[in-house]
Amino acid sequence: MTAIETFARFVASDFAVPAATTTNVQRQLTDIVGAWVAGAATQEGKALLAVRPRDGVDVGTPSALARLSEIDNIHLPSATTPGGVIIPAALTLAADCGADGAALSRAIIAGTEAMVRLGLAIDGPQVIYRGIWPTYFGAPFGVAAVAAQLLGLNATQTANALALALTLAAPGVGHHNLATTSRWFAIAQAARTGLIAARAAQAGFTSDLNVLDGPFMQGIFGVTPDVAVFTNRLGEAFALDDLSFKPWCAARQTMAATQGLKEIMAAGVSPAQIMSIEVSVPPPYLKMTGHGVVPGDRASYLTSLPYHLAIAAHEPDAEFDIGSSPVSSPEPVMALMQKVSVTGDDALLAHYPATWPARIVVRTADGDHDRLVLNVPGDPARPMSNGELAAKFHRFVGAAAGIGAAQTLYSNCNSVLNSRAGSGELVAQIETLM
Repeated sequence: MTAIETFARFVASDFAVPAATTTNVQRQLTDIVGAWVAGAATQEGKALLAVRPRDGVDVGTPSALARLSEIDNIHLPSATTPGGVIIPAALTLAADCGADGAALSRAIIAGTEAMVRLGLAIDGPQVIYRGIWPTYFGAPFGVAAVAAQLLGLNATQTANALALALTLAAPGVGHHNLATTSRWFAIAQAARTGLIAARAAQAGFTSDLNVLDGPFMQGIFGVTPDVAVFTNRLGEAFALDDLSFKPWCAARQTMAATQGLKEIMAAGVSPAQIMSIEVSVPPPYLKMTGHGVVPGDRASYLTSLPYHLAIAAHEPDAEFDIGSSPVSSPEPVMALMQKVSVTGDDALLAHYPATWPARIVVRTADGDHDRLVLNVPGDPARPMSNGELAAKFHRFVGAAAGIGAAQTLYSNCNSVLNSRAGSGELVAQIETLM
C-alpha cells in the first residue's frame, strides 16, 4: 500500500476525535474567520473579491483572504499555514453541502493533517527558502482531503483525489515582494484545484497513487519525501493541536525578536535608552527578515525585522494594521530601524524548526539586555487564553466590519460546530461583511 493510500484510508475512516481536539478546532475556526473578514478589508483582499468566480462554489477566495491577513495560524515544524486555507474552504463547502458541525470539524482536522504532514514530508522549513512554498504546494492536497470528507468519498476515491491534487500542485509564484503580487491569486487557485481534484475522483478519474513513494517528487521538484513522517501515528495525534496562533500581524519569522524587545521594555528599558539592537536569527530566514521597508510594498513591512522592532517600541498599534504599507513612518520609527542589525547564528539551528527562535541584545548606556526567545504568545508552549483570542478577534473584525458585526459574528462562530446547518448561516453572514 502506498503512502497516499495509507493516508486516504485514514481520511475516509471514522477516526476518533478527542474532546480536546474538538475544542481546538473551535478556537482555530473562530480565529480564522476573524482573519478571513480582516483580510477582505485590505487592498489585496478587495482585488481578490473583484476577480472571484461568480458561478459555483468558490473555496479559493475565502482561503486567500484569510491567508493574506497574516494573522492566520501556522505549524512551525512544517512551515505550513494550514488554517487560512483549510478552514475557509471547509466552511464554504460545508455550507454548500448542508453538512453539520461534526462533519465540518472532521473535514478541518483531515485537511489540516494533510497539509501539515505533506509539509513535514518535504522538509518545509528548508525547501521554503529554495522557493518551494509548503503552503502553496500543500493547499490542493489539503483541500482535496476536506472535500473527500464532506463529499463522502470512499478510500479509493480519496486516494485518487489526493494524488491528483498533488500532481496539479504548483510550488511557488516567483518574487513575493511586488506591489501587486499574484501570490494571493495563486493560493486561491490552489485551493480550488483541491476541490476540482476531489470532484474528478468522485466522477471516476484516477491518478498515480505512487506519487509520494516513487520518483515523481524527486524528478520534478528535487525533493524526496519522507513517507515515514507522512504516515506516522495516523489517528493517534492530530496536527491541529500543534498549531500556533499569531498574536499580531507580521511574518512569524519576525515575532521572536519582537517579543524579546517587548519583554526587555516591560522590564524597564525605555525606547529613548536604546543605543542599538543586535538580533540573531537562524540563517535560513536571515535574508527574509534582515531588510528595510519600501513604501507601498506590504510584504516588505510584514517581513522586516527592523520595522517590527521599531513599531513595537514607538507605534505598538501599528502591529495590528492589516494593511501594513504606510506611505511613510514616523521619524522615531525610522531612526530606531537604523539602530538594528540582523545576523544569522548557526547555534540557533539547534532550536529550529521546532521553534522559530531569535536572540536579541539591546544596548543601553546602563549595559546590555539579552533575551533568547523560543516561543511567542500563541505557540502551543505559550498558549493564548480564550479571552486573549476573543480580544484579538474583536480588534481585527471590529476594525474591518464594526463592533456590532464583530460581536454577532463571534457568537455565531462559537456555535457553528454544535449546529446541524450552522455553516450556511455563518458563511452567509461573512459574505455580508465583504
